[in-house]
Formats: sequence, C-alpha cells, structure tokens
Amino acid sequence: MRCQYTKEEEKDDDDEEEDMPPKFVKQEQQIKGDMAEKVLVVGGGGREHALAWKLAQSPQVQQVLVAPGNAGTAGCGKICNSEVSVSNHAILAQFCKDHHVGLVVVGPEVPLAAGMVDDLTAAGVPCFGPSAKAAQLEASKSFSKAFMERHGIPTARYGSFTAPEEACNYIRTADFPALVVKASGLAAGKGVIVAGDREEACRAVMDIMKDRAFGSAGETVVVEELLEGEEVSCLCFSDGSSVSPMPPAQDHKRLQDGDLGPNTGGMGAYCPTPQVSQELLQQIRDTVLQKTVDGMREEGTPYVGVLYAGLMLTKQGLKVLEFNCRFGDPECQVLLPLLKSDLYEVILNTMSGKLVSSAPVWHQDSSAVTVVMASAGYPGSYKKGVEITGLSQVQDSGVQVFHAGTALKEGGVVSSGGRVLTVTAVRPSLESALQAANQGVAAVGFPGAVYRRDIGHRAIAHLNPDRRGLTYKGCGVDIAAGNKLVEMIKPLAKATSRPGCNAELGGFAGLFDLKGAGFVDPILVSGTDGVGTKLRIAQACGRHGGLGQDLVAMCVNDVLAQGAEPLFFLDYFSCGRLDVDVAAAVVGGVAAACKVAGCALLGGETAEMPGVYAAGEYDLAGFCVGAVERGALLPRLGDIQEGDLLVGLASSGVHSNGFSLVSKVLQRANLEYSSPALFADSGRTVGDVLLTPTKIYSRLLLPILRSGAVKAFAHITGGGLLENIPRVLPQDLAVDLDASRWSIPPVFSWIHKEGGLSEEEMARTFNCGLGAVLVVAPEDAQTVLCQFKPNEEAWIVGSLVHKQQGAKQVVVRNLKHRLQVGRTAPSFHSNGEMPRKRTRVAVLISGTGTNLQALIEQAKHPSSSAEIVVVISNRPGVLGLKKASLAGIQTRVVDHKLYGSRTEFDGTIDRVLEEFGVELVCLAGFMRILTGSFVKKWNGKLLNIHPSLLPSFKGMNAQKQALQAGVRVTGCTVHFVAEEVDAGAIIVQESVPVLAGDTEESLSDRIREAEHRAFPAALELVASGAVTLREDGRIVWSTNIKTFQRCDKTKLHC
Repeated sequence: MRCQYTKEEEKDDDDEEEDMPPKFVKQEQQIKGDMAEKVLVVGGGGREHALAWKLAQSPQVQQVLVAPGNAGTAGCGKICNSEVSVSNHAILAQFCKDHHVGLVVVGPEVPLAAGMVDDLTAAGVPCFGPSAKAAQLEASKSFSKAFMERHGIPTARYGSFTAPEEACNYIRTADFPALVVKASGLAAGKGVIVAGDREEACRAVMDIMKDRAFGSAGETVVVEELLEGEEVSCLCFSDGSSVSPMPPAQDHKRLQDGDLGPNTGGMGAYCPTPQVSQELLQQIRDTVLQKTVDGMREEGTPYVGVLYAGLMLTKQGLKVLEFNCRFGDPECQVLLPLLKSDLYEVILNTMSGKLVSSAPVWHQDSSAVTVVMASAGYPGSYKKGVEITGLSQVQDSGVQVFHAGTALKEGGVVSSGGRVLTVTAVRPSLESALQAANQGVAAVGFPGAVYRRDIGHRAIAHLNPDRRGLTYKGCGVDIAAGNKLVEMIKPLAKATSRPGCNAELGGFAGLFDLKGAGFVDPILVSGTDGVGTKLRIAQACGRHGGLGQDLVAMCVNDVLAQGAEPLFFLDYFSCGRLDVDVAAAVVGGVAAACKVAGCALLGGETAEMPGVYAAGEYDLAGFCVGAVERGALLPRLGDIQEGDLLVGLASSGVHSNGFSLVSKVLQRANLEYSSPALFADSGRTVGDVLLTPTKIYSRLLLPILRSGAVKAFAHITGGGLLENIPRVLPQDLAVDLDASRWSIPPVFSWIHKEGGLSEEEMARTFNCGLGAVLVVAPEDAQTVLCQFKPNEEAWIVGSLVHKQQGAKQVVVRNLKHRLQVGRTAPSFHSNGEMPRKRTRVAVLISGTGTNLQALIEQAKHPSSSAEIVVVISNRPGVLGLKKASLAGIQTRVVDHKLYGSRTEFDGTIDRVLEEFGVELVCLAGFMRILTGSFVKKWNGKLLNIHPSLLPSFKGMNAQKQALQAGVRVTGCTVHFVAEEVDAGAIIVQESVPVLAGDTEESLSDRIREAEHRAFPAALELVASGAVTLREDGRIVWSTNIKTFQRCDKTKLHC
C-alpha cells in the first residue's frame, strides 16, 4: 500500500478542518503526552527512514509522514510519504497546521542551517532540532573552530582563509602537517579532503576555492592539522542546558575494505565502540559535549536537538574533528535500533528541558552494525534506476533494511542515489552483528552494488588482540611519522636549490645537471662522514640543530680539499624510534648548513630500527658530491715545493673529532655538560662550548681556490695536525708549524691540562685551533691572507721543508708552551667578582647588515657582555646572512611572504628566538613592523636604531625630514622598542652636524658611521645590565657596572 498525500487529499483535509471549533484546532496543534500525534520527518535518506521507523514504534504516534521520503517510507504501517514542499517554510508550516502535525523532526543539516526550526516554531509548529544560529556549529567550520578556541574545547590546530594564496602559504609554512582541507560551508558530507602531501593540499584549496568544487560552501576554507588516532562519533541529546550522551559509534568513510579508496558520505557504522571506555565517555561528555552546550548557552544561542561530535583519539588526548547539528548517517541507523526508550518521548523531554530527570535508556548487551550498499561508480557518477529485489526476504531474516537513494517505479524498487540501502543487524556481539548484516547484504538483489565486508574491523581487532595481525607500526616502525618528517623538511630542502638542481624531495633518486651548474670538463668528487660521539653530547643536552652543520661541514670541507665546489648533499638519520621533532631539528640544521655551503640538500634516508638504538639515541651520516674542472684539481703535487708557506684558518673549537677523549676528560674533571665552562671567557656551559658547530669554509674559500693561488688544502679532521696535512703533500716534504703564530681556543688548553695529555696526543687528536691549512707560494701568501680578512681569522702558521730520512713529517713547535699560556684559571675582575655570563643576542635584519657588522665586531671583543648567537632575516639570500655565516654565527630565514598574517610571522620569529635561548634582540635594518603582542613579550629586551635624534623626525626618510626642516644638527638614536613607532625609551644618541650642501646621501653616510659607534655602545649597556627598562617605560642606570669603554662622551650621549 502506498500512503502518500496528494493535492486533492490536502483539499479534503482543509475542508474537514473548517468544521472544527477553533479551540479544538489549537489543542490539536499542541504536543500532548496522551494524544496520538502525527509526526512529520523532513528528509529522504537512510537516516530519515530510521527516524520514521523508530517514531512509528511509539504508541503515542498515530502516523509518521516523511517529506520527501523514499521507497522505504512510501507505505509501511504508520509510515507514509508526503509531497509537501520542505524548502518553503511558510507552506510547510501551513501544511502542518492543516494536517494536525504535532511535531516536526528535521533529519538533514541543510534545512536546519536554513532556519526551518526557527520558522516553524515562530508559526506555532513544534519542531525538533537546533536553531539556525546553533546549527552554525556544522554550517560554518570557520565558526565552529573559532567557537572551540574560545571555549577551550580540544581540537586540531588550524587556519581559516578566504584567499587561496594565504591558505597555501599556511600549508607550506606550518610547523605541523597542515593537510586537511575543509570547505567551511555545508557540502553534503563531502567537503573534507585529507591530502597526502602539501602540494596535494594546495591543489585541494584551489579546487575548492577557485574551481568551486563545492560551490559557495568553499568560499572560506579551513586548513587543519592532520591528526593520527582512532576516529569515533559521540552524539548526545541536548535540551539547551544538559546533555544525555548516546553510545559511541564509529563510521567508515573510505569506500573499500581495509579503509582504502576515496572518501564517501559513509559506507557503514557500528555501535557501541569498545575503544571508548566509560571513563573516556565521561571525559567526552564533560570536556566536549557539555562544554559545547554551555558555551552556546553563554553566547545566547541555546542548543536544543541532537549534537554530534566527530572525535579523534590521539596520543595527546581526544580532539574534536567536527560538529554536526543532527544525527549522522549512517550512525543513526545503528543508534536508534539500540534505543530502548520511546524516541517520541525522548524528543518531547529534550524539547521541554527534562533530560536530567528523564534520560534515555539504551540496550546494554547488544551491538549494531549497518552496511551501506552504494551504486556502482559512487562516490563519482553512477547509474540510476537499477532494479532492487529480495528486500522482503532480508526483512524476514531479522535484519532491518533502511532505504536511502531508492524510489518506486512500476510497483518495484529502483535505485535513485549514490548510497542506496543500509542493512542493519542487532546481535549480542559485534562479530555476530557484522555476520548477520553481511548475510543480509548478500540476500539483496542489487546488480553492481558496492559495499564493504569489514565494518567494525578495528573494534573486532581491539576486542581480540591475540588474533590481531602484525603491523609494521606495531613492530616499532612508524611510516606515518616518517611521512610527517618528510613533509616538514620538504620546504627546507627546496630552499637549498641551486643551479643544476631544484632540491625537490620525494623521488627514488636525486638528479643534478652538471652543465646547468656551468661545468665544462668536470671531475666528480665525493665525501662521506659522521659527527662521532659529539652526538651523545647533543642528545644529553637536548640540542640537536647544530649537529646538522657539523655533518655538512665534515663532508663539504673534505670535498673542498680536492678543490671541488660542493654541489649536493644527502643525509642518513637512523634511530630506534623516530621522534619527528628531534629529526626535524637535525635535518633542519642540515638544510641551513647546506645553504651556507652552497650545496643542495638533494635527499636523504630516515631509518627507524627498533632494538638497534636505545630510547632517545640516533646516528647520523652525510654524503657530499662536488665537482672540479679537470685542470683545477687539488692537491697540485707537482707544484708543491720546499719553502712554500702554510696558511691556517681558524677553527670554531673542537669541531667534530676527539669527543671520545673529551668525554673521558670530563669524567676525570667531575664536570657535567651543564657545568660552567670556566676555561671560556664567555661564561658559557661546558655543553655550549663543546657543541659549537664545525666551521664551513666553502663560500669564503672557493673564490680563492679558483684563483689558482692555493696548491693544496688540508681539512684538519680526525688525526689532527699530525696526520691530515701530510695527506696533501709529496713524500719528500715535511711540515714545520709554529703554534705561537695562531690563536688556540681556551678549550684545548683545558683539555690538555685536565686530561694530562702529551703534546703529541693533542696534535694527533685535535685541530688545536686550525680548521684547515692551505699550501701557497711565498709570493701569494699575503694576497691570500688579505682575501680572508676581515671575515675569517687566518695566519701564516708554518712552511714546508725537506724531509730528512727518519725524521717526523710534521713538527709542531711551541705547542706545549702555547697550551700552557692559553690555559686560564677562572679570571676575576679587579673587585674580586667572577665575570658575568654573556647575554645571548639575536640580530634581526632585512638586507646588507651594515650595523650587523659593527655589532659582530663588538661582540668579538674579549670584554664584551654580548654574544650574538643567531642572525634572522625576513628575506633570503641577503648579504647580512653571509656576513653572519662568515663570522661563525648561525642564521635563519623567516620569509614574511610565506605567512598569512603578521601574528603568524612574529610567532615563528619568537620560536626561533626561544630555540637559541635569546635574551636580547637587536633590530639592524629590519624592515618589518612587529605586532604589539611580540613587542610586549620582549619589552626591555628589544633594541632599535633610528637615523635621527629622537623624538625629532620619526618614521621613514628621517634624513630628508632633517634637511627639509633646516636643522643644523641631527644624528642617530638607539632606543628600546615600544608599540608606538620610534617612541621607546632612549639608550644612546650620537649627534651628527648637518653641513652646507649636504644631500640625503652624504648625510646618510655620516649618520651611518655614527650608528656603527652608537649601536655597539647601546648593546653593551643593555647586555651588561648597566641599562634596564622599568615597567613604566623609564630607563634605570646601574651604578655598579662599568659602562662601555668606547663611549666617547664628546659625541656619544649615554
């Protein structure tokens, strides 16, 4: 029987109502507990069939109308379809009044977001579901994420964007895998794309926003962090103030068994989920469901209806993926069969605020499984009108079939949509329910149907751990973590691209075009190395980034010894268990060092080997390939002769060799890595000194090598001075070194004394202050030295002599004396106080860094209170970065063009400052305006220099303003940075006279000279503690600290 209202029947009902007394009509429109009601369900899918099926079981319901309904709701006992328009709310309201409909239950999200509940309620028709404002939790993902942020509801990190370029910048620069792209609006459950990598995520953004894959729903996109864990659906009834949770369920979005294939609207579900314990369900109730309802009420939008929270159970705790404002489909088809209470009464109690006193009751000892049968081709294009048979036999087997995309045609049932049927079974166990549902599916005659056979497989594995199949992750190898690492380092590697190579990761092998790099007749040169037991110090100190430079330097400097230009680099990172953050720090350091060295990070390998390494341990290896034109290969043994001079390049310290011996010395001296390094005049810890990165010499040295002046290059690595220099010499020549000719870092004097090492042991194990040695002709020596200075310390350290038979090939004179002279006990000031620890300084630049060089020179002074630990530029490739690298200072690039907002950009700067333990920041030509929150955080620790005598001539073009004003004196000002531009407290000023005939250029040149004096002076005053900033913005001068010695009181006003 088909019970469907026609227009003629509607007219008859209208006539019948005209005969009723107005009072009776009014009473018919009220929800009354004892009177049999007509209920209208809005929608036409499997969820709506399940709602109608459950409502029809209530003795208080006379009839259930479904609009528009489907073949399953067309005529089944109390249930029948209606042709009433549900898009026109006024017509729908009048229909409900005309046909004495006492309750409307809205199934889908679209009419809820369109305000159906608001309009019907205003017209006097009781309607179950949230208001349009409350439905924003689903209708606008941007609103939903912001709401969760406001109310402290745990969710994935995200960004919301209306411009595709900003969204793609966020994806490429986020320090987490921002791979989930969502259309903010309603997209029929299909507006979420989980990308495999950043490029795919960016393509998804373009598809949604530019190609309008989801129409107006994609005008705003939300980009989220990709979370890992178990996904569950937790729904509840909400009466606006309290919640009543339903049993947790789990949907299966992927099309095929094993969670493979494309995403769909849902291919099946099961309930309850054994992965969610009662304790966890209580936590979900308190921290998500109740918190959401409370938040909506506080914001003036009470939430009444069904609230659906899609959750991910991660290692870091539960996170909300999304909210829906109605029953899920197909979750509804497993939840309602388990509802013991009368659904009609539950809805009445929810709408009247009685959930606390009349909570729904659920079947406790049963499980439900539903399997979706979809059309062939779904979720793409599919054929409609396919005949479906065998439905009555399935019903007779005790399995419930809920119709979705079905229609009646010539007395039979045919398909009319993508998801066509949901076959639901309720049994005592999950496994038996799945078996029954699968048997029901098999009994349906539906040619070409697509369905899954493994619904609930994760729960079954959870319940039967002994039967669970082995996984690679279960054996200790986390491929997902490895993929996450690759995504984090891809942009870092790409930034190292150079002629001949674009440094794109992801292929099976890397490619390099020698012709593209400008080589004509090249010889390839390769080098490989590690960083030895320096690893253990870094792991113990938790400082991993510097190891990347050590690894690159050890390989690149070896390649340089053949006269070759380093072209590309590959790294090998092995561990027992992959810690993505640690690995990213190491490889990030590798990438930064490759940029310094001028070679591309072309690829690498991350090997996770459970049981091979202890927790927290890892090992590194590096591989560098370079090239040199055939005629420029080093060493030129035929040219090397007696009398040639040796030019030594300064090392930064121990570099990366001899650390097994250093560790023994530390044990002998009873020192920890955190102990003060009393042998260093900088006041750093032992760990700080020992982890100083190895110097990379390629950028500075390559032009000198290409000039032809260098006959040989020896990298002083393992084997120290005694074994490395002879490797580049003819057998008949010996080396005569004089240690009094170069500076030996204090760390070597300390090792010599505390270890009781012989002079020969020191020379054979350590570089003793020389990172590299060049062989040059006497007539070229001074030219070569001049090319190194002032960027690198270099000295003529010895010469080549004829080797006598039986004589040593390397003699180092005065080494013992220099080690003893260089040995320093803890030094004291004249007042008996220990020297203060140097202040760790960062310099922010945007260009050439003229003031940067002045600050670097000042920090090199032995008495300086400042140590520049990092230089950060917002523009890549600027000269200031090269100056910092040549000075042995680590650099970072935070390109402002890659960030969607100033806040994101400043946040990244702040994280870099924290990484380096920065205590004071100098802005040296940094051409970005910092946000107020950043300035507040660094209040009293942020210095800037301005080319005028503030408060005069603030802002841009200060020199031009001074000339236009006709002043006779201007100058420069170093001041603390405040939120208002150029308004912070003044530390140092230096006056500069304005001369007759001055131009902007000539005046700027003289002001710049003054800046080179004023900025270092201010740096010393603040770094030493002589000047501090009070909370009220006023400066305090300390009388106990000696002020900067170079402060010329005739010109410099401190």
